[in-house]
Amino acid sequence: MEPRPVTSDRFAKVIAAIDAANAADPNLVEDGGERVPAALLYGQRMSLQLLWFVPDASEHLRIAARGQHVERWRIPRSDFPEGRAGYLAWRREAARFHARRVGEIMGACGYDGADCARVGRLLRKEGLREDPEVQALEDVACLVFLRHYLTDFAKGRDPTQLRRIIARTARKMSPAARTAAAGLDLPEGLAGALGA
Repeated sequence: MEPRPVTSDRFAKVIAAIDAANAADPNLVEDGGERVPAALLYGQRMSLQLLWFVPDASEHLRIAARGQHVERWRIPRSDFPEGRAGYLAWRREAARFHARRVGEIMGACGYDGADCARVGRLLRKEGLREDPEVQALEDVACLVFLRHYLTDFAKGRDPTQLRRIIARTARKMSPAARTAAAGLDLPEGLAGALGA
């Protein structure tokens, strides 16, 4: 199935504006032999994964995927306590921040309040399991993590703890996403933790 075409000039503008915001990320990562801003690369990976997983994604879902971690470096994990409770508090605060920033960017590009509110709900993951688009965004985020970030994340971690993290990730995913994840080239011994 062919991806749905870009539906408006404002869509192209909002994607470019999200990319411009993410290009300011001071954290650089290696990609194809060059150093690139981490948030910019993450947003691009989210868009590509979405097009593969949900080729007919709505404009709202496409914007949410690109803005999933917009300016993530402004909410450092180190500002929150260690442990699971601190991690979850950081994730909630980051989701609120991303929703607010993407809403500001969308508004500046000509989107109305209802459009901004819808993308905000997607980014805050409101209605996970009930709202197919929220679930799709979560699925794509999990697939991007597993495909692009798990290998580095796994380095130096206790294997038992790592399997628990992968199992938690799998529980957030739809059956279709778990099936897709089973086809990824995951570090040895971790594919079984997906339960696909």
